[in-house]
Amino acid sequence: MNDKFRIDSTKLQYHPQRVTQLLDGKDDWEKAKEIYPIYVEVSPVGACNHRCTFCAVDYIGYQSRQLTTTVYVDAIREMIYLGLKSVMFAGEGEPLLHKNINKMVSATLALGADVSFTTNGTLLNKLDMAGVSWVKVSLNAGTRETYAKVHRTKEKDWDTVWANLKDAVARKGDCTLGVQMVLLPENEHEAPLLQARCNDAGVDYLVLKPYSQHKSSITHEYEGWKPNVVLPESPGTVVRKESIETTEIPYDKCHATPYLWAYIMATGDVYSCSAYLLDERFRLGNINTQNFLDIWQGDLRRANWEYVRKELDIRDCRVNCRMDKSNRYLDDLINGVPHGNFL
Repeated sequence: MNDKFRIDSTKLQYHPQRVTQLLDGKDDWEKAKEIYPIYVEVSPVGACNHRCTFCAVDYIGYQSRQLTTTVYVDAIREMIYLGLKSVMFAGEGEPLLHKNINKMVSATLALGADVSFTTNGTLLNKLDMAGVSWVKVSLNAGTRETYAKVHRTKEKDWDTVWANLKDAVARKGDCTLGVQMVLLPENEHEAPLLQARCNDAGVDYLVLKPYSQHKSSITHEYEGWKPNVVLPESPGTVVRKESIETTEIPYDKCHATPYLWAYIMATGDVYSCSAYLLDERFRLGNINTQNFLDIWQGDLRRANWEYVRKELDIRDCRVNCRMDKSNRYLDDLINGVPHGNFL
């Protein structure tokens, strides 16, 4: 299957200076405190207009709160100055519900960072896609009936999303437009239907990924279930086979946290890992009351740095987490591979 966007891999090898900095400073706080994120996930709002059966962050409660635009822009300006390269708007809510989302995007682009979105697509017509690197629409079915069941919404949203995708294809410019299906018992058999619909719509890719159980999720309905999807060959379809086959974490430590990324909640709270939202051990500070440099070099991040290095049991982490592929890459660099000097 074609994966030209490296969806089922890492892009960390394209940031050799930051990797070198991490390898050199990972065990020295005076160096580690100056290793800043390459990438940040931002949740502009806590509310969501769907209640997907597989939602990893159902435990947060879809609360009606949002980031203030000026606070966000000030924080991102500082983060970009410190070395941030990209922002993905997603989070514990539907990002396009934020009334000033286009202002947040344009400010981020003007400051020099790349922007992307993960969205359910019901409000995609609201987004100004100019300059956005990619948009991925979570569309987890091949029929409107299954869609309504999995997304726990009205069937009319199925038609809204496809109308929005058709419109987005026509106006996306250089933005890459994708669709994602989380494979579940209810929808696996409909993957070929979704693939055909995506091909007809002209989206750039369809990615099929396994469900990953979040340790804090209320739902455990899909825990342990493994998909067995079979699809016709298509250059625009990416089946995350390695992720599907992974049932346990193949390394002993998280090497990416708290260095290479961060997560900003709709409350303004900054976390070092999205798998541990609301866990005080991973909360580093809040952009409403602190500047980012103070957060990143502060006592809470140092405590998290110590905890991840010395105490975190990787078996408590989420399998196929956001940093999994980066961790595999870093683990090979740190611990070596057989015959590594033979190029």
